[in-house]
Amino acid sequence: MSLTNTFISLFLRRNFNRVELYKKYPDETQFKMFNTLIKKALKTEFGRQYGFDEILKNGPSEFSKRVPVNPYENLKPYIERVAKGEQNILWPQKTGWFAMSSGTTDDRSKYIPITKDSLKKCHFDGGQDVLSVYLKLFPNTTAFSGKALAIGGSRQVNRLGKEIFCGDLSAVLISNLPSWVRKRRTPDIEIALMENWDKKIEAMAQAVSKEDVTSISGVPSWTLVLMRKILEITGKENISQVWPNLNLFMHGGVSFKPYRSQYEKLIPSEKMVYLETYNASEGFFAFQNEQDKDDMLLMLDNGIYYEFIPMSEFYNPDRNAIPLCEVKTGINYAIVITTNGGLWRYIIGDTVEFTSVRPYKIKITGRTKHFINAFGEELIEDNAARAIRAASNVTGADIKDYTAAPVYMETDKRGRHQWLIEFNIPPNDMDVFVKTLDFELKKLNSDYDAKRYKDISLTEPEITVARENLFEDWLRKKGRIGGQNKIPRLENNRDIIDEMLEMNK
Repeated sequence: MSLTNTFISLFLRRNFNRVELYKKYPDETQFKMFNTLIKKALKTEFGRQYGFDEILKNGPSEFSKRVPVNPYENLKPYIERVAKGEQNILWPQKTGWFAMSSGTTDDRSKYIPITKDSLKKCHFDGGQDVLSVYLKLFPNTTAFSGKALAIGGSRQVNRLGKEIFCGDLSAVLISNLPSWVRKRRTPDIEIALMENWDKKIEAMAQAVSKEDVTSISGVPSWTLVLMRKILEITGKENISQVWPNLNLFMHGGVSFKPYRSQYEKLIPSEKMVYLETYNASEGFFAFQNEQDKDDMLLMLDNGIYYEFIPMSEFYNPDRNAIPLCEVKTGINYAIVITTNGGLWRYIIGDTVEFTSVRPYKIKITGRTKHFINAFGEELIEDNAARAIRAASNVTGADIKDYTAAPVYMETDKRGRHQWLIEFNIPPNDMDVFVKTLDFELKKLNSDYDAKRYKDISLTEPEITVARENLFEDWLRKKGRIGGQNKIPRLENNRDIIDEMLEMNK
């Protein structure tokens, strides 16, 4: 084991005890976190406006009474003032960084404040927590002996004002990494922050193919693009021939299920470990802490207080968010967060389901805006990912990208779902693919199954094959190529799929 690998391993071991502590005492940890956040923001403008002094005396129930649940638009006026340099508005620290996040379909950028506390105690400590648990699972790993490849976005750092900067989350994190971490990562910061995605991929491939890469972090879809470019320029058959010491891929941003088979072909290595992480502009929330299970451990001690709204109540004007200690398994929830970045009861737009409450473990099920419920079927992204993977496995298909939307009932036609799919390898039997997809959706979703009964409300899915690079071309048209930008898997209207179908001609 190299000296660097040994040093990093010793450094990370201290984080493991912290993870074990909040696993053992989750509710106590969250209550302590709640008090820490309220006490620190007591004298901010937001804290004075909503009576944080009374909230500190009376606890979370008073918090839910006084402070509304907030979409971005509610907090935007405060954030704009912070971006202009005003102090002590949402958090009692000068905020010099903002992560630009456009969500999945909204072209308008959101500016998420990144404070010193959220940068260090949430994002950086969260990353160390992941690696500490990985180290506990694989104590003999050599993942820290070489270079760490980080595949970020294509939005450069820009100046908003004097000593105030913005960029996508990866740009913010890269710009603030400690010097010893920068020395371990690849590519150089000049390449990592290039604006032009096509030139960036070419430059990254040329640079990193010459390094001894032992770990990777990135979004699965865009990491695949880079890997294929590396094989193209090196002439190698697989990535293991380029990076024989590659051990670890920490992935997030989109479901890994449709991509796993592609990675196993590209990296034919028995020592390869895949860990899912849930890291967004608003915070580092969860990570996969067991190799044989695909759910994720919720982080409870890194500057975030959690609340949850059952999706069955999400569109109710009288909706109420419940604390973590009241959640149940098997229910689809929208996440509400309060953070050390100054986001108060903020709806981040993701939905999760708890697989366990001792400890608290989740799986991401989709987005509050991304589902299909045109006929009462309540289809969510997790259903789609699992069914697509099953259909691919049965028919030998390899899927690059997909999206789905309803086809509404007409006078002489019943409703159905239209799936627009770009295949790397088409199914050996399209009819079997469709029937397997339909069967799996019925098995996973009782509402879908009921609506499919005898084709009364909903008929068999319709598959439309997308031309090569259609999804990439659509993202390029939207100016959102690369990084954490992703395709909306499900939409309850036809706006996106019709636009893509027009480009598919």
